[in-house]
Amino acid sequence: MENKKQQSIIESILFAAGRQVDLKELMAATELSEPELMSIIDTMKNEYQNENRGIELIKVDKSFQLCAKKENYEYIYPIFDKRSKPNLSPAALETISIIAYNPKITRAEIEAIRGVNSDGTIYKLLEYELIQESGRLDAPGRPTTYETSPKFLKMFGLGSLDELPELPRYKLDENQQIVIDEYMENIDNKIINKSEEKTDTKIKNDEKVNEKNNTEDNTKDITDNN
Repeated sequence: MENKKQQSIIESILFAAGRQVDLKELMAATELSEPELMSIIDTMKNEYQNENRGIELIKVDKSFQLCAKKENYEYIYPIFDKRSKPNLSPAALETISIIAYNPKITRAEIEAIRGVNSDGTIYKLLEYELIQESGRLDAPGRPTTYETSPKFLKMFGLGSLDELPELPRYKLDENQQIVIDEYMENIDNKIINKSEEKTDTKIKNDEKVNEKNNTEDNTKDITDNN
């Protein structure tokens, strides 16, 4: 019964806050230890999921928030101003991906990876609050560095950046172009196999030549003896 009461308190806090509530805030309000609080939150998350509720309890870094289920977005969206939904262009998605995988990256480094000016794209991502300034690099000019924001994690359904998909292995070819490692392995294997095939063919051809020469020599010896 006490556990249900604590669930009710936590649910009320998260609902009333309407934002991400830090773990320490919840601990202070409920006077629960971190293991006790996490156990109750895990129970709540499972209940929301198993009962097919319209809300879910999500974790963003060390914070928690009650949100509408992503599956119901198409029904919720018409109720709200469409301008509030970030419209991410391919350039914005590319830029935010670079920042997500390279926290504390500078604008110059982003542009070096993309090969184009990224001022407008970075400004738009800042406006959408999907990225934020993370400090300044200890280098000439002290350039600003960027990282993804909690709003980015929430938008893409991630608990932390550790949940990002693993990037494929890659290396540079002779033209200094990025090539996926697995693809290069396939190419290397094909080259090796082709080389082995050529070697085998050469050996077989040499054997045939030797066999032919031996046959001609034997025929000549027989003719000379007769």
